[in-house]
Amino acid sequence: MSHSPASPAHAVVVRELKQPAELTEVDLDAVEVADGDLLIDVAYSSLNYKDAMALAGDPGIVRTTPLIPGIDAVGTVVEAPGGGFRPGQTVVVNGAGLGERRDGGYVARTSVPATSAIVVPDRFDARQAAAVGTAGFTAALCVQALIDHGVTAGDAPVLVTGATGGVGSIALHLLDALGLDTVALTGRVDEHGDYLRGLGAGEILDRADFADQGKPLQKARFAGVVDTVGSHTLVNALAQLKWGGVAAACGMAQGPDLPGSVLPFILRGVTLVGANSVDAPAELRERAWALLARHLDTEILESLTEEIGLDEVIDAGGELLAGRRHGRTVVRVAD
Repeated sequence: MSHSPASPAHAVVVRELKQPAELTEVDLDAVEVADGDLLIDVAYSSLNYKDAMALAGDPGIVRTTPLIPGIDAVGTVVEAPGGGFRPGQTVVVNGAGLGERRDGGYVARTSVPATSAIVVPDRFDARQAAAVGTAGFTAALCVQALIDHGVTAGDAPVLVTGATGGVGSIALHLLDALGLDTVALTGRVDEHGDYLRGLGAGEILDRADFADQGKPLQKARFAGVVDTVGSHTLVNALAQLKWGGVAAACGMAQGPDLPGSVLPFILRGVTLVGANSVDAPAELRERAWALLARHLDTEILESLTEEIGLDEVIDAGGELLAGRRHGRTVVRVAD
């Protein structure tokens, strides 16, 4: 069945692995809706680090070709054959294989798994939901994990690594909104100090101090950690957790390895929790978006968000990989 917007329309497509994406025209009427999927008209997507890697044709992200990147999609339901949703609802899908195993949000119409779709909370419009995106969703998963494991206001500070990125920025703001003290870790202390303090960071540390191998147990000073970096950075953060502290790990910018010791786990009773935004079940998705709806200040969100068009996203992805972007980038898909 054909629906507006009219076909064809522009999309960003990766044709081959290790080759950059291109802006091209696609046939929207050719989008198939499998059992358990929703057909949506996409208004906005966003630019995440995974998207930047996909735009470069990175085989670590791109699992099939040709592929339309965009791990976020926010839009209006056109067809909901499986029930549970109805045409006209505005929904958001984060991860769920979009832009990796199946076409994602950099196109005006796409098919998304209904089990991963969330009706956008009344607090947000479609653009704001895209500004939250996978980064904000992941940050909320991490913050919720800390709360679930007993981290509360009045405890020692929570360390946020990769603090100028999308996940780190929103995690800092959410933690501050919940009354927790925070410490931001970044490689750009002088450049982004004011930005991070504006998000609630009470102290800013240089990532170089965490980047190399350290002692298995270090001075205990953090109640929790939101880590987007992995490798030695995460190991050093674990070594600095206080008794019963919790680390929520969601990224591996430095590497996927964990070159550390069991000593923090045994001698200080710390907990390491993983946050997987791709495969999170519906219950976790709903809880994370409820947390965002309660505590995310939309003015703060707007202040750290830039909007670009679909024709700008390839260049913006290169800038993100080169470390020249921070905060959140919304991609306007609908004309």
